[in-house]
Parts: sequence; C-alpha cells; structure tokens
Amino acid sequence: MTKHSSAFDGPHQGQPVLAAGEPLSHASAAMVLVHGRGATAEDILFFAGELALPGFAYLAPQAAGNTWYPNSFLASIPSNEPGLSSGLALIDAVLAEITSAGIPSEHTIILGFSQGACLALEYVARHAQHYGGVVGWSGGLIGPDDTPRDYAGSLAGTPVFLGCSNVDPHIPQGRVNLTAEVLQRMGGKVTERIYPNMAHTVNQDEIAFVQAMMAALSPSGS
Repeated sequence: MTKHSSAFDGPHQGQPVLAAGEPLSHASAAMVLVHGRGATAEDILFFAGELALPGFAYLAPQAAGNTWYPNSFLASIPSNEPGLSSGLALIDAVLAEITSAGIPSEHTIILGFSQGACLALEYVARHAQHYGGVVGWSGGLIGPDDTPRDYAGSLAGTPVFLGCSNVDPHIPQGRVNLTAEVLQRMGGKVTERIYPNMAHTVNQDEIAFVQAMMAALSPSGS
C-alpha cells in the first residue's frame, strides 16, 4: 500500500493506493482501476482476480469518503469541485508512478466502473495519448449536456471499451453514445456495447472484452 500526493491539494491527495498482481518492478503491463461511488479500492480490485493475466500490476486508488465528487456526473463541473480535480490529480500521480517504474502508457490500461468510469474517461479525454486501453464500465464524460468537448491531443489508436445498460439508472445511454463519439474523434478505437435491461453492474461479456484487450499487451501477444 502506498500513498500519493501531488501539487494539487484536495480531498483525495494522500489517500492510499492498493496494489495486486505483479509488483511494478517486475510487471510488463499495468492497470489502474477506479472504483465507483460508495465503493472502495478493495472492491474494484476484485476484478484483478476476475481478469487475472500474468505480467500485470493492478493499482487501485481510494477516494476520500468513498466518493470522488459529490453530485451527479451530469451536474455542473464547479459543483463537483474540488473532488473532481483532486481525483484526476490522483490518477495522474498513479500513472506517474507506473511510468517511473518503466511501464509506458502504451502498456497501461485505465479502467473504471460507474463514478470511477466517469472519472477515468474524463481523465483520458483531458490527457490524451496512446494508452494500452481505456475501459468505461457504466460511465461517460463528465459535465452537463452543453459542456464543450474540445479536448486537446490524440488517443492515437488507443483501444476504448464502453459498456452500459440501456436502462442504467445513473448513466443515460445518450451520454455513453456521446462519449464514444468524442473519444473516436480524438483517435480512439472505440467499441461501444449497450446491454438491454441490464442492471447497474458488470457482465461477463465486458470482462471478456477487457481480457482480450489485456492479452494484446502480454509478451506473447495472445
């Protein structure tokens, strides 16, 4: 367990980051897992066992009070500060640790569920580069419908997976569609899957897709 801080001073700075899988010093790839509202880093690390692929280090930052930002992800961005910026800064710090261990962004997957997916997707849009993969399970870009989406940079062919129910009580399908369009425009290779009448959860198809994404980064490429 490590703690991270950054130049940004917010509620999530100094929070623990849990680890599983290979130590960073021995890993060939990494995954950052961002938990949902009311959940914990330990909860999202459950998927490290489900996804289990040799060679991966899994890092899961913990939100202060188990919540990254207070209001809906569709609310005004200022209403979700300073939690939003603090959470983005914590992801940035975790990625910096991964890079400093010698694992490039091209071998790093950023994955989130629910509120964590929203935070992860917003981070990637604001910090566009070639990642090993981006996964938004039941999430979308943050802010009201009229939020400008003029993000800078390119995802340079990064594989992106967006999965959500068509009746999710927290995530409107329209926002998932918009997120897919924006990330595609930014150079992401986007796969969007909408599951009819699914609960606010993660299904086996979504897990299998991420496993394939991970396998593409493994030394054998299979």
